[in-house]
Amino acid sequence: MTNKNELDLPWVEKYRPKGLNDVIGHEEITNRLKSYVEKRNLPNMLFSGPAGTGKTSSAIALAKEMFGANFEQNFLELNASDDRGIDVVRNTIKDFARTLAFDSQFKIIFLDECDALTQDAQQALRRTMEKYTKTCRFILSCNYSSKILEPIQSRCVIYRYKPLLTKDVEKQIETISKNEGIKIDEQAKKAVFYVTQGDLRKAINVLQAAASINNEINEDIIYSVSSRARPEQVQEMLLFALSGKFVDARKKLEELMYEQGMSGEDVMMQVFRETMNLPEKDLSEKDKIALIDTIGDYDFRIVEGANERIQLEALLAQFMKYKK
Repeated sequence: MTNKNELDLPWVEKYRPKGLNDVIGHEEITNRLKSYVEKRNLPNMLFSGPAGTGKTSSAIALAKEMFGANFEQNFLELNASDDRGIDVVRNTIKDFARTLAFDSQFKIIFLDECDALTQDAQQALRRTMEKYTKTCRFILSCNYSSKILEPIQSRCVIYRYKPLLTKDVEKQIETISKNEGIKIDEQAKKAVFYVTQGDLRKAINVLQAAASINNEINEDIIYSVSSRARPEQVQEMLLFALSGKFVDARKKLEELMYEQGMSGEDVMMQVFRETMNLPEKDLSEKDKIALIDTIGDYDFRIVEGANERIQLEALLAQFMKYKK
């Protein structure tokens, strides 16, 4: 039954897991977190992985099951990308960590996106984690564990979250579609996974955007709201270039960028993906390797500020070297 207070929430919040049983995918990690709840004890932890894979949801669900009604008094959530300096460690975190927990042995501090912390802040955090270990446990989450100091990593049990599998994303999409009274066909489900690549938060946002257009969702709507091209459109552009039809390939690129509103980086990412998906008859494995190296060079140029249109057209010209 939907709570009235939840009606106006974005779907990503409305369908955020209420407990560990609701977390999608990562069964092995979730089972370990459940064992911590059963034992009423847990170590410092580091959740590492791509965005939208359940790191924050797992941490909040764990704390809610651990503390129950006292969740708000014993749980502090901070986003390190907002407060990334040493002051947040010296003040906010220490002030919360030094006080005793309410009706529990310890509190939990959840530090999201901690790979955004400065080196000085991480050094201060390392000492704080040691000093207040009796009254507080830390759950850190990051996209790249390599950006976290080794001494902090050694003080944590590290859990690595992978992009969600197709079956997990499609299962959640089906559940939400049923609850919201919308119809989504099989091709549209596959399109959602194609444009989100295992990022469940992004998948739910795309689904909500599509539902605002029509209660019967097809793949055309999904590609439209996500500003992505169909795989076959990008492949068609590449095949034009590989067959020596540069003008046709250029027109297709213009269609993607100006008619569909795709950015240069979006086009580049799909070119990378579809190059690998081209049949062997159109592009050999050896040529794919050479082109991936070339795509990397042009992607770097765009990231560094070069003109997107010029770089993408130059990349299509490089494809013509491998004309069949």
